[in-house]
Amino acid sequence: MYNDTSRIGPTLFAAAMAALFTIGPTVAAAATGSPGIIEEVVVTGTAGGSEIRKFDASFAITTASAEDIDRFSPTSTADMLKVVPGIWAESSGGIAGANVFVRGFPAPGDAPFLTVQVDGVPIYPPSTLAFLENTTLFRIDTTIERMEALRGGPNPVFSNGQPGLTTNFILREGGPETEGLVRYTTSDYDLNRFDGYVSGEISEGFYYMIGGYLRSSPGIREAGFTSDEGHQGTVKLTRDFEQGTVSLFHRDTDDHGTWYLPVALNVPGVDNEYNQLGIMNKRRLIQFANDSGADPENAETSLLNLGEGRGWDGSVTGGAATFEFADNWEVTDRFGLTKGDADTLGLVPAGGAVRVGDLLADPAADPNAVVIGPITGSVSGRPIGEDEYIQQFGGWEVRKAIEAFTNDLSVAYDWGRGDVTVGLYTANVSADDVWSIDNTKYEVVQDGGEVVTGIACNAPEVDSCGANTDLDATGDATTTALYAATTIDVSDRLTLDFGIRRENHEVQYSADLGRDGQVDLVIDFDETEISWTAAANYLLNDFMSTFARINTGSRMPYFDDFRDNADAFFEGNDLIQDVDQYELGFKWVTDAVSLYLTGFYTEVDPSIFVAQSGAGPGQISTNEAIGLEVDAIWDTDWGFQVNLNATIQDTEFKSGENDGNETQRQPGWQLRLTPSYTFTTGAYETTLYGTFTAVDDRWSDPGNTVELDGYETLDLGAMVRINQSFVVQIAADNVTDEEGLTEGDPRNPASPNGRFIMPRSVELSLGYEF
Repeated sequence: MYNDTSRIGPTLFAAAMAALFTIGPTVAAAATGSPGIIEEVVVTGTAGGSEIRKFDASFAITTASAEDIDRFSPTSTADMLKVVPGIWAESSGGIAGANVFVRGFPAPGDAPFLTVQVDGVPIYPPSTLAFLENTTLFRIDTTIERMEALRGGPNPVFSNGQPGLTTNFILREGGPETEGLVRYTTSDYDLNRFDGYVSGEISEGFYYMIGGYLRSSPGIREAGFTSDEGHQGTVKLTRDFEQGTVSLFHRDTDDHGTWYLPVALNVPGVDNEYNQLGIMNKRRLIQFANDSGADPENAETSLLNLGEGRGWDGSVTGGAATFEFADNWEVTDRFGLTKGDADTLGLVPAGGAVRVGDLLADPAADPNAVVIGPITGSVSGRPIGEDEYIQQFGGWEVRKAIEAFTNDLSVAYDWGRGDVTVGLYTANVSADDVWSIDNTKYEVVQDGGEVVTGIACNAPEVDSCGANTDLDATGDATTTALYAATTIDVSDRLTLDFGIRRENHEVQYSADLGRDGQVDLVIDFDETEISWTAAANYLLNDFMSTFARINTGSRMPYFDDFRDNADAFFEGNDLIQDVDQYELGFKWVTDAVSLYLTGFYTEVDPSIFVAQSGAGPGQISTNEAIGLEVDAIWDTDWGFQVNLNATIQDTEFKSGENDGNETQRQPGWQLRLTPSYTFTTGAYETTLYGTFTAVDDRWSDPGNTVELDGYETLDLGAMVRINQSFVVQIAADNVTDEEGLTEGDPRNPASPNGRFIMPRSVELSLGYEF
């Protein structure tokens, strides 16, 4: 499962055959227009959020309806992204703090090439800051009508200019009829969750939708206390006018859960249900502003509740106004304000575990663990046996207050055989960070472990068993972008589209790297980049079309990029990551078959890797990737449906110290196969479904020294509707209890640590729709 040997080549040919000759992901659509054609409309990746048939789009976009989301029963927002081809989502860290990798885009972790939108509004323009990525700020609930996920395509031109993945969660809207849902969910891990929404009409042309959830549980991995809990409320108002529509929404969230981390793979009994955090060690006293050479008496302390984990306590407020005038003109303005706290507290391993007997026999087994007396539990007082293990764990505290205001104003003109749009996008972003990380002490490796006595650096008067990383920093960024796009219907079969964006990006950032009152780093950054895209879509017949696209975009640096790569920046590197993408797509859509194939080639220069934020400069190189995505469905008229999404890719570093290596933590191939069968008996409509997932081996590190084995999982579920109102659903994840790994130890690849996927779990929900 975890080794240091050279990689066995992926079975690309077998995966390619499976992808090309199997039909597979989810399409929610109605048959209209030409006979047999599925008329599915999307709004993501279009100028001003205008509607376009998915079949006519010259880009790769995946959709999921509310029913699809219910069937998938995602444990987090990142978990939901597994239905999107080209995406490798690691949701093994809990409800927040995921790692999301986009096809061909290298990253050390987090989600630097992912933007999450609500109703077309980016919730936080920086895709990733240290200890924060976009999925942390968003929770899926019953207020979501559908999800649209756009890879590449025109992304670099619109919105916040994300060259990778833009995932747009579209809220439900009220209508003339009152409707809603109430639902209770429980599980084999003592989950209690209540969801609901209601929508309707306030007055003629004025509609509302309100909903949210309450939840609590001790976590999928038992913590011995309520480790996962939260609530969310959403309100949306929509007003229709004779020439347009105005909508406003407010979404308030306070939700957190345990931060699951890599565990010691060399310790017997450690498996995918293991949780080091428990009632004996969730309280941790740490010191800060006490780096090497400082006087311990002048250090400040903080008593942490590590049970807070990772989460989001804040709000997203936004809306849109769209008006038509003079027949051919349309003005659209989309805006959003995000504000709140995204804190991270956790128990983070540092180095490998050592057997106590080995340490007593040979102190060199772990030179940092200097034994000065009997090794006992500091809370329980019990002796720690020679066959037990101890390991360093850091009490990490990251306090992060963020705010962002975005506005996207566009004017469009339709001239009959095409349209042209010009727009202005602005964003003002801030982040205030106060950290104290590392703070390590030796603990016994057991479920709900505890700090031990008898180790020199565990003594109360000692700060920690290693140097701390303390930070007090503040940053502000302003982005102003002008963009223009046009679509031209050259003929009834051929459509061309072009887009260009000029973006100015400014960053002001200052950091006290020791929390000692001394500002150590000041950044004043001001750069302008040009992004563009061009594509052609050709209709082969009423059921098949093809497209080709090229785009050039960039990922602009934010606060942590400068701190982690300060030397490179001051040596003249602007730290802007330039991205070139080429896509070739084929679409075949009828009322029974929907097949989308997208070939892609991506180049990212430079690729920046940092093992741990604050730990020094990253590794800089160029990365190339080539691959194929499959997004498809086969639907029969007798209730049977088969879905598949699959990705095959070959990635390679083309320069630097990792020249010739594969990109870390991205499988060469992956697929999700989901069959379902729906049948009706009297008042009962029953759907049986399952998902088989298989992924290839991956490298844990850019040096390609540690291999993570591929694995397979099986999920099963059933949904029963009674009189079209009462809904009973049971969903079982990872029914075979597979122990796959999503990562090794990102801070020290040589350490025998790894993070498991979630163990088997079963949820039961009862709902009423009206």
